[in-house]
This record gives sequence, C-alpha cells and structure tokens, in this order.
Amino acid sequence: MPKTALIAGASGLIGQQLLPLLLASARYSRVIALVRKPLPLVHEKLEQLVVDFERLADYRQQLVADDVFCCLGTTMAQAGSRKAFYKVDFTFVTELARLAAANFGGQLLVVSSLGADAGSAAYYGRVKGEMEEAVRQTSFHAIHIFRPSLLLGHRPAPRLGERLAGGLLGLLQPLLLGPLRPYRAITADTVARAMLRAAEDDGGGIRIHRSDAIAREGRAGILVG
Repeated sequence: MPKTALIAGASGLIGQQLLPLLLASARYSRVIALVRKPLPLVHEKLEQLVVDFERLADYRQQLVADDVFCCLGTTMAQAGSRKAFYKVDFTFVTELARLAAANFGGQLLVVSSLGADAGSAAYYGRVKGEMEEAVRQTSFHAIHIFRPSLLLGHRPAPRLGERLAGGLLGLLQPLLLGPLRPYRAITADTVARAMLRAAEDDGGGIRIHRSDAIAREGRAGILVG
C-alpha cells in the first residue's frame, strides 16, 4: 500500500532536492513536510506542518510516517555559536527521531557528514557522531545514515569558503581514487536520490552510506509515478 513520508529540512540544500522526488514517487500517497514557515509549493500529496522545532514534542501526534527523512543541519557560521549549532544538528534531529520512532515509524533516513565521529577532536564531526549514536538507539526497523562529503548545489547565499573548497575539490577530483574516493565533492541531488533509493529497498538494520557509495546509489534508478 502507498506509504507516508515525513521530511524535515525541506528548504535546505538536500531537502529541496528530495521533496520533489518524494512527491513524484509512486511509493508515497502522502508527504508531510515539517517547516518553520510555509513553502511556496502546492501538491495534492503535500501536507505542510508549520512547527517550532524547539517545541517539537507539542506536535508528537502528527509525526506519524512510514519513512522519516531528516535533512536538518546548519554550519557554525550560520548558527552563530556552538550552542545554536548543537541545537539544530543534534537536539532537533534526535528529538524528531525519538518522537517519530515512538509513533511506530518504519525507517529513518538522516543526513550526517563525512568525518562524523563522537570521539573527534573537531567539534563539527563530534556533534555529528554524537547524533548518529543517539539515533542508533531508536526503535526504527531501519536506520540509514548518510555521510556525504562537501555538498555542491545552489545555495541562496553561497559561502566563500565552500565556493573555494568546491573549486579545489573539482580540480582534485580525478586524483581522489581508492581510499580517497569518499572525499570527492557530491551534489545535493545525488544525495537526495540515494536517500529515496535506500527507502525503496525496505531493508532492516542500521546502514552507513559513505559519500562514494552515495554517489553510486544516487545514480541508480528510483521509482516514480
């Protein structure tokens, strides 16, 4: 039977690529988008749920879905402080996972990052690693964790550092082979397609998707209708 998808972070780099794929997929008859403010989008399958992510538990009864796609995330520069960064990349993500799992969600598909490690000396990687450890403890039938490298795609306000890093990685791309392949830059659209592909497989357990695997999975076919 057609399923329900729930997506958080639909206005972000990956989320804005993923949402149209979910709406086009024959797998879903209903797509719930958790948003801070309404998106300029109307679709027969789409239900927009305007939420305050700091009070996500207030919406617990509406967080019911077969597949939960979490694309929430920010940067230290955008957040403005470590505390604000932690709130978005750890607290909001893990609270969503906890609440949706309690509503018998079947699958969680969450965006992390290359280098995620709870023991990392780098704050960004450490927070991502702690997030991964927390969502692993939830009761979803399947948990897919995606660890993309530098993301390429259209941003409303491109950041200079990311433009420079993207250009450098573009030049180095042919040299990033073998164990260095996961460090190749990857497009947001590729990650979005890999996430939907993973959901369609309906497998169980916990799976980590490295950036090089995401690139392969993103090129594989997905079901649309």
